[in-house]
Amino acid sequence: MPEVTTRSIELKTTTPGPRSAEWMERKLASVPRSVGTVLPSFVSHAHGAVIEDIDGNRFLDFAGGIGCLNAGATPPEVVSAIQEQAAKFLHTCMMVSPYEGYVELAEELNRRTPGDFAKKTLLANSGAEAVENAVKIARAYTKRPAVIAFEDAYHGRTLLATSLTSKTSPYKSGFGPFAPEIYRMPYAYCYRCSYNLTYPECKLHCATRLEDMFLRHVAADSVAAVIFEPVLGEGGFVAPPPEWFGEITEICRKHGILIIADEVQTGFGRTGETFMCDRVGLVPDLICMAKSLSSGMPLAAVTGRAEIMDAPGPGQLGGTFGGNPVSCAAALATLKVLDAQETNQRAIEFGRIFRKRAEEWQRRFPLIGDVRGVGAMQAIELVRDHATKTPAKEEAQRVLAYCHQHGLLIISAGVYGNVVRLLAPLVVTEEQTEEGLSILEAALQHVSAQQNS
Repeated sequence: MPEVTTRSIELKTTTPGPRSAEWMERKLASVPRSVGTVLPSFVSHAHGAVIEDIDGNRFLDFAGGIGCLNAGATPPEVVSAIQEQAAKFLHTCMMVSPYEGYVELAEELNRRTPGDFAKKTLLANSGAEAVENAVKIARAYTKRPAVIAFEDAYHGRTLLATSLTSKTSPYKSGFGPFAPEIYRMPYAYCYRCSYNLTYPECKLHCATRLEDMFLRHVAADSVAAVIFEPVLGEGGFVAPPPEWFGEITEICRKHGILIIADEVQTGFGRTGETFMCDRVGLVPDLICMAKSLSSGMPLAAVTGRAEIMDAPGPGQLGGTFGGNPVSCAAALATLKVLDAQETNQRAIEFGRIFRKRAEEWQRRFPLIGDVRGVGAMQAIELVRDHATKTPAKEEAQRVLAYCHQHGLLIISAGVYGNVVRLLAPLVVTEEQTEEGLSILEAALQHVSAQQNS
């Protein structure tokens, strides 16, 4: 494996460099335009929180493959586990010839997920597959068809997952018709409250309105599950007040409705706990996982109460590649790395450093409307006017472009595209954190100066 120096950022060329530019031309000629690219620099190798491209440029990675690299890029223990399993066998299909890794990982996830009760785990390939299977399981158990999701949600790109997703462009536009029996209500987005209320005086109106949904949109006894991200991912890193989860849970339990927590992006230490559910005392009936579960290898999971997971009959769930043995080996090794590195504490420390600096930025730069997040899942929302909260999408793109040209890989989020989000690997050092935040600060200063000129 190529060695990567400990120095984080070194730019030998403009971005993209000549070799990357040549490959971008080949990409445009051979890959559909729908497969976008944030940073047009082709990766040569990566380690920890640093990416090096084929032109020799090194970037500090605050995107983490969209939250897949909590244990860092190419952790040696995970690489070794992948190599060892690959030398034994790459695939048999769990439904044909079973193997130990699938069962071992299921046991680990049953143990680690919230709830002191018997659980079972299904493995799949992606977060979207986990979501689709969770809904199928909920429908099989409750014998009900409807699912309630939330505005600004993102649950994936397959048909049912896209139906659950809220943002129209680019995820839904032109792809209908969508799956039926999906109903939607506002999320607890306090900065942009759908009811023009203020927390805590609002008394969690956005949660208690669930009862109103049953009167106006879908009968409670037709609803199989309510599904939500404990912190919005693509929706802009919005975290509800902790009491919101209790209100939603109480209403769902009253009506026999299952709770599905989509922890695809929030899981495995990102928020300072193994799962965001642990932080807020939420015990879901089903929990969806992927991304950092296996250090970026294709793998996802649905874990839930044993009696619920057993509702579908034999052969009703599964898939040719679900729980691939190499991915299972990667996941088992990743969990050990996350434990050894005390990533929960690292996430809390990252959040502390970020918030200290970002709240000072908010005082300096009118461009920043909101600073929010949990643990190492942090974001700033950019607006053109604090009173109207007009989204500053173009300004957000200029912030990203400045960062990319100065060696920091960072990405956006939010339904308006005006949120700058941070998803650095949890192995990022304090020195690297400060280095990356200094570039982001310079970007904000640069764009703010342009805005005021």
